[in-house]
Amino acid sequence: MSFSTLGLLPPLVSAVTEIGYQVPTAIQRAAIPVILRGGDVLGAAQTGSGKTAAFALPLLQSLLDNRNGPRQLHGLVLVPTRELAVQVGESIRKLVAHLPMHIKVAIVFGGVSINPQMMALRGGADIVVATPGRLLDLIDHNALKIGRTAMFVLDEADRLLDLGFSEELNRIIALLPPQRQNLFFSATFPPLVQALAERMLHQPERVEVLSEPVSKPDIVQRAIMVDVPHRTMLLKHLIKENQWSRVLVFVATKYAAEHVAEKLNRNGIRAAAFHGEFSQGARSEVLADFKACRLQVMVATDVAARGIDIARLPAVVNYDLPRSAVDYTHRIGRTGRAGESGVAISFVSAETEQHMRLIEKRQEIRLEREQVRGFEPEQTLPAAPANSVTDTVNGGIKGKRKSKKDKLREAAAQAASLQQS
Repeated sequence: MSFSTLGLLPPLVSAVTEIGYQVPTAIQRAAIPVILRGGDVLGAAQTGSGKTAAFALPLLQSLLDNRNGPRQLHGLVLVPTRELAVQVGESIRKLVAHLPMHIKVAIVFGGVSINPQMMALRGGADIVVATPGRLLDLIDHNALKIGRTAMFVLDEADRLLDLGFSEELNRIIALLPPQRQNLFFSATFPPLVQALAERMLHQPERVEVLSEPVSKPDIVQRAIMVDVPHRTMLLKHLIKENQWSRVLVFVATKYAAEHVAEKLNRNGIRAAAFHGEFSQGARSEVLADFKACRLQVMVATDVAARGIDIARLPAVVNYDLPRSAVDYTHRIGRTGRAGESGVAISFVSAETEQHMRLIEKRQEIRLEREQVRGFEPEQTLPAAPANSVTDTVNGGIKGKRKSKKDKLREAAAQAASLQQS
């Protein structure tokens, strides 16, 4: 099947050809004709499946068909992170560059000065790609109005709710016009996401593509047993032994990101932290250095687990285990992309063994526990209470909320252990 068979206008077919798209992906084949019919769409697709073009092409076609008179906002795309906003916005701009109509695409996000973004919105925009907080800031500054938006795209809805944007989403949805087309995309559908979809969508058509080949990349998954205080030295050992040109290391907190990066630099390994409290400029600089191999290690929180595409990344290390099986999937999915192979290593201690088993159960995998000579663990596995699920030190299991005192105790314990590592 080619793009020309999906109902797209000739200028859009020419645009995808110009930028090198060969044939539509499964989500594009399934979603584009449905979206072009004009109804609401509920899409289930993994990151990397080609869903940006799946909603961008019909959005652009709607704009080509309907724009007349003064420019006003036609399409609003809401995403969870700054990095994803840039990625989605630039993908749309590549398509727009090959179209006969001048279409203005604005990309707005927090962490940078609002003034340049307000200036960029003067005269309006046809399409805005935004993170929730900055979108509301711009609305409050009267720099943007969304009351006549024709198409509203909610991308990675599960991640938006994971990051605590429920209140912002409610405010944004209340400002949108009642008559609009809604496109709702999510990789997973936990109860909160399902409830939001039911409230936001009107008789949606469901498009589900979860078996894309890209969602099953060539990734060797390993689990190495190690005591918590010895993780940094084991990481250093693995980097040098495997001669990784680059490795993305995931940790639980910004403190851990900065601490581990500092330890690696002291040991002669070029490393930098990457977390959500950096300014956008700092994050962009670290990411650019990592992509250009000026950094060998990027130590990141889950802000890097989605929406960041790093070509030919050989390895990912879960220094701290992720909170959920879904986050595990997105973390290890940073390697083994675009037909490349990769390795994903998880450090497992006596304290986190039960949590790792839960991740394995939900992933339907079982990894052999390895030991590296010189780093054999001395701590033994704790006895788990009968018929219970252990709440682990790395944030626990989703749905098991901790008290403030528990969180403070764990933060203190983690800081102490990091000082030893």
